[in-house]
Amino acid sequence: MYQMDIYGTLVAATLVLLLGRKLVQSIPFLEKYTIPEPVAGGLLVAVVLLAVKQSTDWEISFDLSLKDPLMLMFFATIGLNANLASLKAGGKFLVLFVFVVIGLLLVQNTVGIALAKMLGLDPLMGLLAGSITLSGGHGTGAAWGKVFSERYGFDNATEVAMACATFGLILGGVIGGPVARLLVKNTKAPGLGADDAEIPTAFEKPYTGRMITPLVMLETIALISICLLAGSYIEKQLEHTMFELPTFVCVLFVGVILSNGLSLLGFYRVFDRAVSVLGNVSLSLFLAMALMSLKLWQLASLALPMLVILVVQSIVMALYAIFVTYRVMGKNYDASILSAGHCGFGLGATPTAIANMQAITDRFGPSHMAFLLVPMVGAFFIDIVNAAVIKIYLLLPIFPSIAG
Repeated sequence: MYQMDIYGTLVAATLVLLLGRKLVQSIPFLEKYTIPEPVAGGLLVAVVLLAVKQSTDWEISFDLSLKDPLMLMFFATIGLNANLASLKAGGKFLVLFVFVVIGLLLVQNTVGIALAKMLGLDPLMGLLAGSITLSGGHGTGAAWGKVFSERYGFDNATEVAMACATFGLILGGVIGGPVARLLVKNTKAPGLGADDAEIPTAFEKPYTGRMITPLVMLETIALISICLLAGSYIEKQLEHTMFELPTFVCVLFVGVILSNGLSLLGFYRVFDRAVSVLGNVSLSLFLAMALMSLKLWQLASLALPMLVILVVQSIVMALYAIFVTYRVMGKNYDASILSAGHCGFGLGATPTAIANMQAITDRFGPSHMAFLLVPMVGAFFIDIVNAAVIKIYLLLPIFPSIAG
C-alpha cells in the first residue's frame, strides 16, 4: 500500500478535476446529461484503482483530512446564499412546491426501506438509496454516509452513497426531458417569441455577474469560517440530545441566520456570486477526494440489489412528477417545466434540474416561475427538510440499534 500525504492528495484531487473536465468536454454522453466533472474524473480514477487492486493487490491510500472541512464549506455557502426575502416572490406556489418535495422525500424513503427489507438488506441501505442521495445528491449523501459509518455501524456507507448519488444524477438528466415533453404536449407553451416583460433570473442568463475582488473573497471566506466555527459548536452542544443534527445541517443553519441577519440590519449584504464560486470550488474538491478514494471492491455484494432499488426509484420519480408535481402545481406550462426540474433534483442535483429546464425552455419558451422555485427549493429547502425527514425515519422501530 502507498500512503499519499495531504499535499499529494490535494494535487491528485485537482488533477482529477482537470481530467473530469476533459472527459466531459470530449464525451457527448457526459456533456448531454451534465455529469459533473469531479464525478466523471473521480469515478474513472476509482475504476482504475479497482483494476490495479484486483490485478496486483496494490492499493493507494489518500490523506482525506481536508475532505470534511470542504464539505462543510459547501453547505455553509448554501446557507449564506439563502435569501429569505425572496420567499415572498414565490408566494403560495413556493409553499405548494415545498409540500410536493416533502411528499417525494417520504415516498423515496418508504420505497427504499421497503425494497431493502424485501431484498434482505439493512434498512439503512434503503435510506441511502432514498432521499439521502437521490433528493440530497453527492454532498448530502457523503455527509450522511459518514454519520451512518461512524455512529450506526453501516460499513461502506460512503461508497454506497456515492454510487447511489451518481446513478441518480444520470437518471435525473435522462428522464427529465421526456417527462417534460410528455406534459408540454397537453399545455400551451408561451413560445420563444413571446413578450418577456419580466426580468429573467440568473439561472436563465447564467453568464452575467459583478466583478469578484480580493476583498470580496476575503469577506466571503470570513463568513464561511464563522459558519464552520459556530456550526461545529452548535453540533457539539446538541450531541446526544433529541435535537441532535449532523454538523453540515448546523453549519447551513448558521449561514442562513448570518446572511439574512446582516442583510436585515443593513450592515452587510452577502455577495451571492462570490459565495457560489467558493461553494463550487469546495464541492468540486470534496467530490473529487470522495470519489477518487472510493473502494469499489467493497461494493461488489451490494451492486445488484442496489441497482434494483435505484431503477424502481427512477420509475417512481417519473410517475410522481407526472401525477403529483404537474397536477398540484397547476397542470400548465410552468408546471411542466417544474416537473422536469423536480426530476433533476429529485434524483440528482440542482444543476441537473436547471439543465433539464433550460433544455425545455430553449425549445418551447421561458418559465420564470420554474426558474424562481427550483433553485430556491432544490439548493436550500431540500437540505433542511431532508434532514428532518431522515431524523424522523431513524426513529422507526425497524432501526432498533439506532433509535433504541
